[in-house]
Amino acid sequence: MPRRKKSSFVREIAPDPVYSSVLVSKFINVVMLNGKKRVAEKFVYRALSELSERVKLDPIEAFQAVIDNVKPLVELRSRRVGGANYQVPVEVSPRRGLSLAFRWLKNGARARTSEKSFEKKLAAELIDAYYGRGLAIKKKEETHKMAEANRAFVHFRW
Repeated sequence: MPRRKKSSFVREIAPDPVYSSVLVSKFINVVMLNGKKRVAEKFVYRALSELSERVKLDPIEAFQAVIDNVKPLVELRSRRVGGANYQVPVEVSPRRGLSLAFRWLKNGARARTSEKSFEKKLAAELIDAYYGRGLAIKKKEETHKMAEANRAFVHFRW
């Protein structure tokens, strides 16, 4: 990660073949393990179809609502001031918020023990996130709570 200048290079990602959505394509890339993209696509598409059946919405609209529910607004960054480290609350950029939301959804699905297959776990996590529950939502609320608790250090922001 560069210290001085922000990187201007942003990799273009092709939309997925089923929904023609870049968002779904990025999520497939996050879910993918060991380069097995077809397996990840199968998991995500089945989870999205189950999500759309449960919430009675278009799969892309439902997935967008899930992402908006999970995406954090603030996060904590360590800042060293005068020999002490402070946890400073900072607003999250849209790209970082999206990547955090994807990561929390994936990890929440992997941590589930009630379902057998990963596609069922992922579908359950997406449905829970749509309704405002689940591990990903818990992670977001925990992050916001920590940022609220450290609001006194906001003047150290850079």
